[in-house]
Amino acid sequence: RTGNARVVGISFLTHIVIISIPSVLSPSPQNITMKFTIVAALVASASAWTAPKRFELPASVKAAVTGAAVTAGVAVSPAIAGDVGAGEQVFNANCAACHAGGQNVIMPEKTLEKEALEQYLAGGRNEKAIITQVTNGKNAMPAFGGRLSDEDISNVASYVIATSEAGWDE
Repeated sequence: RTGNARVVGISFLTHIVIISIPSVLSPSPQNITMKFTIVAALVASASAWTAPKRFELPASVKAAVTGAAVTAGVAVSPAIAGDVGAGEQVFNANCAACHAGGQNVIMPEKTLEKEALEQYLAGGRNEKAIITQVTNGKNAMPAFGGRLSDEDISNVASYVIATSEAGWDE
């Protein structure tokens, strides 16, 4: 039954995209952004379901759509889905003193770069693991659970994931 629900959901999303695309065919900047948003939403929603292996998207396609979604300002993690823009503001006000440009002034090898997050973050590079780390702290990193709201922490996690994917500006 769940397999049928997945197919119906994906078919529905595909139908919405097919209906929407003719209205955004002109090459204006707004319509180009809308096309990226539609495609990113379709892929992000479709990848939220655990599809059988025969329907799995190649990693290169997922990475390309994630990059396009980040460029268009679309959150691509449907499980948490924090606000990347709000997360950037919270990050700059609370995290940048130690983590400016995705670096780490206390433990230089434990940066916020994609590879370092995967290697050093308990649970790997995902929003849930970042939320846990920011909320509870670890080693020299203080806990922000009592200082920031759950929403702010979720937004920071979304920002860190999106920015580690796109690459930090030094």
